[in-house]
Amino acid sequence: MAAEQDPEARAAARPLLTDLYQATMALGYWRAGRARDAAEFELFFRRCPFGGAFALAAGLRDCVRFLRAFRLRDADVQFLASVLPPDTDPAFFEHLRALDCSEVTVRALPEGSLAFPGVPLLQVSGPLLVVQLLETPLLCLVSYASLVATNAARLRLIAGPEKRLLEMGLRRAQGPDGGLTASTYSYLGGFDSSSNVLAGQLRGVPVAGTLAHSFVTSFSGSEVPPDPMLAPAAGEGPGVDLAAKAQVWLEQVCAHLGLGVQEPHPGERAAFVAYALAFPRAFQGLLDTYSVWRSGLPNFLAVALALGELGYRAVGVRLDSGDLLQQAQEIRKVFRAAAAQFQVPWLESVLIVVSNNIDEEALARLAQEGSEVNVIGIGTSVVTCPQQPSLGGVYKLVAVGGQPRMKLTEDPEKQTLPGSKAAFRLLGSDESRALAQLSLSRLSPEHRRLRSPAQYQVVLSERLQALVNSLCAGQSP
Repeated sequence: MAAEQDPEARAAARPLLTDLYQATMALGYWRAGRARDAAEFELFFRRCPFGGAFALAAGLRDCVRFLRAFRLRDADVQFLASVLPPDTDPAFFEHLRALDCSEVTVRALPEGSLAFPGVPLLQVSGPLLVVQLLETPLLCLVSYASLVATNAARLRLIAGPEKRLLEMGLRRAQGPDGGLTASTYSYLGGFDSSSNVLAGQLRGVPVAGTLAHSFVTSFSGSEVPPDPMLAPAAGEGPGVDLAAKAQVWLEQVCAHLGLGVQEPHPGERAAFVAYALAFPRAFQGLLDTYSVWRSGLPNFLAVALALGELGYRAVGVRLDSGDLLQQAQEIRKVFRAAAAQFQVPWLESVLIVVSNNIDEEALARLAQEGSEVNVIGIGTSVVTCPQQPSLGGVYKLVAVGGQPRMKLTEDPEKQTLPGSKAAFRLLGSDESRALAQLSLSRLSPEHRRLRSPAQYQVVLSERLQALVNSLCAGQSP
């Protein structure tokens, strides 16, 4: 697939999204006559993120797009020429211009698979110079995608299967690329939808969103809609002035709640009416702009009941401040009482959506048994992965010319496992978002728990262990 046929290909990563030492090594390989030596690298991580016992493999689709589009353009080569020694042989740059990944082979864990320390997420083989150049971009594409997918999976495990999770962290993300990646792979990890419109357009992620406080505060109450009339949901009968109808209902709602009819903010009510006119089948009220109890809730009920009289059903309310769990409990009681008072049973089940810097601890509280919260919006805590900002992925050479290679180092933890290898998991065979959830469901409780989990055992075959022992002893394989 050429880059011109896939607009996402160069958006995923460009060849020069790399570290300079990849280019200096490439020159060294070429000068030594080793550019085309057959080589294999493995991409893996050494420790599970977040102190857990698993990770989700992600980013494979972006890697494939990148590899298919990989070509150094004239401008790329010219820039490399400007940062490499001025006496570099021009033939090296001609070699770079001819590079592509047609001779590169990638073996990978399926997108959404469970992954464990030391097990390759990607195994990349091909000409030594090319597969060396791929190190940094592939790490960049896989590491954050896998980290955020794992983070999202943890949040899903805490929330349980019934609560709906909305990713809304684009404005908190580390730049546009980070925002798109987070929205894409939080969905893979178990979130239900995202506020990120581009993730919907490019990646097929379901998108969701309603209104912000700015919409509410922009109205004073004196505005007159150009067309205040709303036709009944069934499409038959004359239209009704929704603002006037909501005002009538406000008097009954305030009497029911023990409020004065002047207490609810008129600008907030005008905002709700304007939104309801635009989205009569998807009306949702943001309750905490002024006061949940004295303004947001009665204004929402007035507009929702006015819509209900025309055959529409409001879909939900959102809270963005205060004790979210307690407010949700009390709001549900009000809904039930109002449903009985005004004989509208559907009001009992209106969704309650919450947001406001929700982390794992806050999520556990909102997801507890008996909680009346239905939808939870999470931003910063999913896209920035505050508990661990990096997966710690590495990309290591394991074979050249069919011969195993091993890094020993002074730190045993950083030793590599030599040679091309295959990882086997003793489970039935089955793929990406569904595979991730299926994989998580098959993980035992002691491995799935988020605090002090048992470590998943990954063992070496006898043959590989013998090879490691021989190389550590300084013997040739």
